[in-house]
Amino acid sequence: MNTLYIRTLKRAEHTVFCVADGQKTYFDVQFGKYIPFSSGQQVKRSLIDSLCEAIKQTPSPTTFLFDVNKQKNLEEGEVYGTCDPTYADQLFGGWMKAAKGGKDRTLKRRSPLSISAMRALHPLLAGTYRENASFDRSERSNNEVIVRDEKGNKLNNDEIVAFLEGKDRSLSRKWIKPANRATGLFVADIAIDLRRLFSVTTNSFEPEMSDETIAKLKSEGWVESKNVFGPCLVAPKELRDAWIKGLAKAIINWRITSNQARTFSLMDTLAISISDNANLIAGSIRAKLSEEDSEKAEPIIDESLKNMGVETYITLQAGGYIRTKGETYDALDRAEAKLIELLSAFDYENQ
Repeated sequence: MNTLYIRTLKRAEHTVFCVADGQKTYFDVQFGKYIPFSSGQQVKRSLIDSLCEAIKQTPSPTTFLFDVNKQKNLEEGEVYGTCDPTYADQLFGGWMKAAKGGKDRTLKRRSPLSISAMRALHPLLAGTYRENASFDRSERSNNEVIVRDEKGNKLNNDEIVAFLEGKDRSLSRKWIKPANRATGLFVADIAIDLRRLFSVTTNSFEPEMSDETIAKLKSEGWVESKNVFGPCLVAPKELRDAWIKGLAKAIINWRITSNQARTFSLMDTLAISISDNANLIAGSIRAKLSEEDSEKAEPIIDESLKNMGVETYITLQAGGYIRTKGETYDALDRAEAKLIELLSAFDYENQ
């Protein structure tokens, strides 16, 4: 087994995944409706944040470069990561450092985690609606109101009263542009390339690290080895054991954290499937059109695939949305333990 697949089913209620016209959507041509989604990059960011929190490590610093042009204005230049796998967000998230002018070698590491967008389990099982909102403080008597004329001068109270005469306008209430909110059942997939997970190549023709970083890793106990991609350095076992636990916890517990306070949703997990078979795991959590009504879809958690190498863990709240008999209170704990077992079983040093 070189690749491990995880499918996660979440329930979102009255929330925002990413603010773009209130909520990013795509158009489903078969069912003719707009579907909310969270991009794979946003899911990855949420997962990496959960990982760093789990292992109690501050994410790696980022270097922002700016250039002063001939007009003495700042122009945005490159953005560099550390390209240092002793930071978990770099090792698992990947990096790219391409210097301006092409004088230095480009350093690039492809992330061992391939992460899909979080999208609807089925177009008929998720959607958006418009919400009107307001900022209303009209009940407070201690508000301060400032009105300026066309020259920016502040009007006094008598001038404000005179200006408002004949106008039906509140100065303590603001109407907010209506925005989309997402709700429904959503699924996200993760593929983990175990060959790359803790291995960083030292191939000088397609470098992932500088010579200084390679020397630093060797001094810190990283193991020289070789895999299908060529010579590499493998993280020491003590670090692997600690970060595997953090990665497993992050995969189980991540949620989109950029949604606003007034649109917070627990985004609770209803089910998780784990397998080394991409085709079977896609069928473990799926949806099926209703035979009676083609405008309805039924969510399905298939519990019969265990003998075919798919482990599915179902939480208690799943029973409120899906007909299932296998929900348990400790489903996520068992899923996390299974991930730790599978990630720890791979022989990283002798591939």
